[in-house]
Amino acid sequence: MVATLLAPRPLPLAPLVSWTILLAPLGAALLIQVVGIHRRRLSATLAIGALLTSFVCTGWVFLQALHNPAVLPFELSISWISLPGLTVPFGILMDRLSLLMTLVVTGVGSAIFIYSIGYMADDHAYSRFFGVLSLFAFSMLTIVLSNNWIELFIGWELVGCCSYLLIGHWYARPSAAEAGKKAFLVNRVADFGFFIGILALWAISSPLASERTFHFQALQERLPGLAHQGLIPLAMLPLIGLLLFCGPLGKSAQFPLHVWLPDAMEGPTPVSALIHAATMVAAGVYLLCRAFWLFEHLPSVMTTIMWVGASTAFLSACLAFVENDLKRILAYSTLSQLGYMVMALGLGGPVAGMYHLTTHAFFKALLFLAAGSVIHGTHEQDIWKLGGLLRPMPWTSGAFLIGGLALCGFPGLSGFFSKDEILVLAHERNLALYWLGTLTAGMTAFYIARAWFVAFTGKARGHPHESPPVMIGPLVLLAALSIVGGYLGIPRFLGEHGGAFHWAVAGMSLAVVAAGLVLAWLIYGKQAISAQQLVHALALPYSFLQRRYYIDEIYAWYVAVIQQKLIAGLCAWVERHVIIGLAVNGTARLTQDMGRLIRLCQTGRIQTYALAFLIGIVWLLSIPIRH
Repeated sequence: MVATLLAPRPLPLAPLVSWTILLAPLGAALLIQVVGIHRRRLSATLAIGALLTSFVCTGWVFLQALHNPAVLPFELSISWISLPGLTVPFGILMDRLSLLMTLVVTGVGSAIFIYSIGYMADDHAYSRFFGVLSLFAFSMLTIVLSNNWIELFIGWELVGCCSYLLIGHWYARPSAAEAGKKAFLVNRVADFGFFIGILALWAISSPLASERTFHFQALQERLPGLAHQGLIPLAMLPLIGLLLFCGPLGKSAQFPLHVWLPDAMEGPTPVSALIHAATMVAAGVYLLCRAFWLFEHLPSVMTTIMWVGASTAFLSACLAFVENDLKRILAYSTLSQLGYMVMALGLGGPVAGMYHLTTHAFFKALLFLAAGSVIHGTHEQDIWKLGGLLRPMPWTSGAFLIGGLALCGFPGLSGFFSKDEILVLAHERNLALYWLGTLTAGMTAFYIARAWFVAFTGKARGHPHESPPVMIGPLVLLAALSIVGGYLGIPRFLGEHGGAFHWAVAGMSLAVVAAGLVLAWLIYGKQAISAQQLVHALALPYSFLQRRYYIDEIYAWYVAVIQQKLIAGLCAWVERHVIIGLAVNGTARLTQDMGRLIRLCQTGRIQTYALAFLIGIVWLLSIPIRH
């Protein structure tokens, strides 16, 4: 039975619309597997139709909230797990945060789904691809709309499973299969700590075992009072905060668990756009915003989050300098921008983080889909094998240019407003992070301009052709959102009324962005500075960056030496010699030897039995009798 738990002025159609938003993609995934697995057009229609239905329903809720803000938040739930001492509902929490995130997932996701019709047109597993895409959308919506930690964790793990299936969609290619496994395993490491944190949060939610809960609202109301009464150990909450941060550390690919994200480029480009822009990697930032009421009271945890995000932003931008694969350049860009968002959360700015998450979804999806259009039209993604695409692929080139300018924070575009919001926050609260973030902004401008000048200008190579309209349409839509995204009033919608424009921060940001663009033009556009000579002059750091700080090698060494040789070798020795050799085979040998010994007493000869009988009588007679 559906129950409204939080609804100041509930919408009449709220239950129907809300459950439709969540369950429509799941229904499409099931129908594709049952009736559409061999029907290409039907599978695409079901997947796109379901997500567009979710988007329309979300838009309806959004319009109702704009007309009457009192309708939010509202909460719906059904009874799911009900045991003595454990009650877990399956529900929907619709507030401004989840509504904005749902608009991003369904809106940007719909554009990517439509784009996939053209990009995956010749794929042999076309229907399977759309089926998993729909399941992926349902999983992400489960994270966004959940009203308790267990439901969120189920969506969290389903997203990980779907990412494994989508990254490894072309599983016959060894690199794709390995990339899928890498993404899955790295996230399992992070999710182990995340789940322990959830259980620990439940354990301290009440002194009485029968009243413990996973429910977001109940925890937010209870924990401050319990902490004030001294019913929670002082060291417990910071530890729980760090364990919960393990989830975003993996999903949002923060250092040092970032290694799976660049390799995820082995999947189809629509998957890269979906994972990097609107869904999986955004889940970690969304989680930090959802639980910000807990993190904001833990200064040590906030400091950790702040520096992890800042280091991820800077170190990832450095790696993009030496990358030649167009999609991997964008992957490192995603890592860097996620670092900005996490840094904003650590600085105490959830609105700034969500603002940049939203605009980033627009221009990063645009960049990835434009890169996919390049691959579709040239069958090449090494920027040094591309060139001169501006004339034969004008729509794709224009889309990439707009996305790139929005990424580096060009004035007037969406990235300019959201990125500067974070830099203003850093300027007010931590000057070291402000200068690091500003430097990273200049580096971003340099590496995205490098990709543009090398791949889109100069002499054309081969015979590139423009993509079909079904792929160009989403590019045009996302380009428009990348232009106007900064004017949509996203911070105001989330409840923050911005202050005066910070001219000093904006001026410094524009200066470093202009420096990055000009330097890239001098090296790769005008070629006034030799790129090859720079590489030779900076051979040592260049080699260090090409090896990705040796982090992958360190992990490979750990797996090969520590896990396989030491831990697995020790376990194998214990299994072979103690469990099998001693416990299993030893018991069998002992039983066998005892059987042989007893068998000596059962010869079947009368003479042997008579002799034994005689010996027994003699032994008995020899025993002295005591009176």
